[in-house]
Amino acid sequence: MKLQKLFFLLLVFSVTLVNAQEKLSIFYKTAGFKHESIPTGIAALEEIAEENNWTISATDDAEKFVSELSNIDAVIFLSTTGDVFTEDQQEKFRKYIDNGGNFFGIHAASDTEYDWPWYGKFIGAYFESHPHIQEAEVVVEMQDHPTVAHLPKVWKRTDEWYNFKNINPNLQVLLQLNETSYEGGKNGEFHPHAWFQEFEDGGKMIYTGGGHTAASYNEPLFREHLVKCIQFLLK
Repeated sequence: MKLQKLFFLLLVFSVTLVNAQEKLSIFYKTAGFKHESIPTGIAALEEIAEENNWTISATDDAEKFVSELSNIDAVIFLSTTGDVFTEDQQEKFRKYIDNGGNFFGIHAASDTEYDWPWYGKFIGAYFESHPHIQEAEVVVEMQDHPTVAHLPKVWKRTDEWYNFKNINPNLQVLLQLNETSYEGGKNGEFHPHAWFQEFEDGGKMIYTGGGHTAASYNEPLFREHLVKCIQFLLK
């Protein structure tokens, strides 16, 4: 009888522990360009989740994604492109955010839903163009912010560097690009590369422009940046 009671208590504890884990959902649907780095990005995020005791799922099925949002603590748009939602799915996603949901956009999340004004304001800026892959200087603007505090003030790395349009002036900019350090920058002295917004309902969004290359997801500093961004959302 004691063994049965012990087994029952262990079972309850296990279920409680699973329920207490923060839940993440990766969404990677592409209706435009499909990045070859997506599988590598998913694998890296799954490893990060395991290391931090988070549960994580990944799908490119928009209906499946929006139908499970009520159980999700933070969503990750991993290089989504184009019009990924129907109007009904847009409304479900918007309600998730309006109800305090959290969002992490990686790279081409800014190359998504151009015809949806709400998303344009929410994501903070739309992709406009990019030069060839090359090394550039990424400048840390908010050195005390936990998502970038581990980075050097000037972070040199190689990736595809987005130029942006329709930049939301209310963004809290974490990282900027030094356009004098590479060829093809078109935003001038104000060239945000990573930013966040916090909303009155308690939800947060954060975006980082890196992650075009598969190699990005094996870089210790970039990988730690991903970890810190997720931790920031889950606080």
